[in-house]
Amino acid sequence: MHPTRWFWILSSVLLFLVVAVGLTWSPAFWALLPLAGLVALGVSDITTTAHSVKRNFPVVGNLRYLFELIRPEIQQYFVESEISGRPYSRELRSVVYQRAKGVIDTRPFGTVRDLEEEGTEWIEHSIAPVASPAEAPRVLIGEGQCARPYESSLLIASGMSFGSISKNAVLALSGGAKDAGFAVNTGEGGLSPHHLEPGCDLIWQLGTGYFGARSAGGTFDIERYRERAILPEVKMIEVKLSQGAKPGHGGILPGRKVTREIALIRGVPEGEDVNSPPYHTAFQDPKSLLEFLSLLREESGGKPVGIKLCVGRPREFFGILKACLATGLLPDFIAVDGAEGGTGAAPLEFSNSIGLPLTEGLLFVHNGLIGAGLRDRVKVVAAGKIVTGFQIVQRMAIGADVVAMARPMMFALGCIQALACNMNTCPVGVATQNPHLMRGLHVGDKRRRVANFHRATVHSTLEILAAAGLTHPDELRPEHIWRRSDDRHIENYEEIYDYLQPHDLVGGSIRTRSDDYGRRVAAAWDEASADRF
Repeated sequence: MHPTRWFWILSSVLLFLVVAVGLTWSPAFWALLPLAGLVALGVSDITTTAHSVKRNFPVVGNLRYLFELIRPEIQQYFVESEISGRPYSRELRSVVYQRAKGVIDTRPFGTVRDLEEEGTEWIEHSIAPVASPAEAPRVLIGEGQCARPYESSLLIASGMSFGSISKNAVLALSGGAKDAGFAVNTGEGGLSPHHLEPGCDLIWQLGTGYFGARSAGGTFDIERYRERAILPEVKMIEVKLSQGAKPGHGGILPGRKVTREIALIRGVPEGEDVNSPPYHTAFQDPKSLLEFLSLLREESGGKPVGIKLCVGRPREFFGILKACLATGLLPDFIAVDGAEGGTGAAPLEFSNSIGLPLTEGLLFVHNGLIGAGLRDRVKVVAAGKIVTGFQIVQRMAIGADVVAMARPMMFALGCIQALACNMNTCPVGVATQNPHLMRGLHVGDKRRRVANFHRATVHSTLEILAAAGLTHPDELRPEHIWRRSDDRHIENYEEIYDYLQPHDLVGGSIRTRSDDYGRRVAAAWDEASADRF
């Protein structure tokens, strides 16, 4: 045995004996109880087989794990600059906090960014700006094929399940949505009483686990679906094919978060990990997907129904478009989730290396709908690390009708980016089911902050449009957004990205230019089938 370990063992035993004897002879030795605790910790460390650092360096080795726990706070407050933080910079977090609190959100002394840096983007402003509209415009979804189309805010809350976030977080988020007039996506964890209680507009998401509409065997149950889909709070239904943070991977909820209440809502065993399958069982191909969407619309009483996906294989999305043209059945909306989207838990490889980023995915879906002649009948929702009004404008310039945010809404709820979402130890009570931690999230205060953040962000979006001389998001075009490609060149989005036009659809086949992009699109269209993914 190493001499250092002998030293720690003998010292711990001797110290323990001294404390034990002292406690029997003098009450003053009670002051040594903390020391006895350290001795006990040392003995535990010496005998552990799980942690090499603790075994080799008893007691002091625990500092390594303490520093690991507080590392996010040290990183945020003592190391990172305004724009260097990840996944979200201090600058972005701060603007959410300020707008949520309703305090001043302006910046003194100019930008901290290097505007001559490659990749910098901006919107061209007008020498004749216009006044912002008195009321924010809304987007009508489902017009033409729904008995109950929905007028959506430009900004909605993206999917966050009860289970991944706490009861108090759901209540505050839904309450803020009620006050500010925007919809909350339930996430795939089912329609909980905490979503319904505040009375806000809800988008009920159905993932591969069909939680809330699930049979005992885990398949889709139309009767259970109908009971919930007709609720007046449910305004739209979204079928999640994939999500940006882990496309092609099922949902994950650790067993430590599966309380009795969550188990009842989801229809799963209490305390066990919930791993949704990566694939749906209610449909098998593009045509049966559209038939499933049509069934959901009918059984909901005519509410808009759409799909959410992170774009992957082009021909598979084109297969959905071909099925739309063949059957006449359409989704009312398509939510495009970028690969930069977030989740409480995802394998590193999936987060880092699978899925198309939002800009490319959004462009592809927008282009495909235009080329197939369907763009005016299907609304597009964009999600993926959008925080500010300018980022909303960027996405709307390339095809988004509505944008969705999840992590910024969490910041408005009090998230400090502690990066403990998957551990049930969220220190601010947002992403945890621990009642002691959840207690720290005051529903009334955070409800107000969510509403404040939404209003201020939409207001910022409209101010930017007005500065560009535009009165409505529909007037945004790709040429309004510019990017510095290098030290000497700037280009607008129209020049950077490829766009299809309505006339590119000829006789059911997409006709594109003869460049590389056009050839790739044409090949993917030719390979696509309405009868298989």
